[in-house]
Amino acid sequence: MVIKENVMKTQATVKIKVHSNQQLVSLLEALRPEIKKSSHRSKVDLNREGLKIVVRVESKDTTALRSTLNTYLRWINSTIDSLEVLKSMDR
Repeated sequence: MVIKENVMKTQATVKIKVHSNQQLVSLLEALRPEIKKSSHRSKVDLNREGLKIVVRVESKDTTALRSTLNTYLRWINSTIDSLEVLKSMDR
């Protein structure tokens, strides 16, 4: 019998400062559904520290870590860009 242990081997934490609490809440709400979609290679945790969104990724290998980080960073960038466009339309 072979028992395979599910151990995460790589991890990274990224903290991104945003302009307002409203922007931070919108980001967290937009990204939370993505965390519920589990991956067998990576685990993602989102938190906040003041006006910073904290993205913590643990992965089985560096390829999965890089891929997951790139995905979340693109989503964060796109969401911030969208919020900025909406904000400029309100003026």
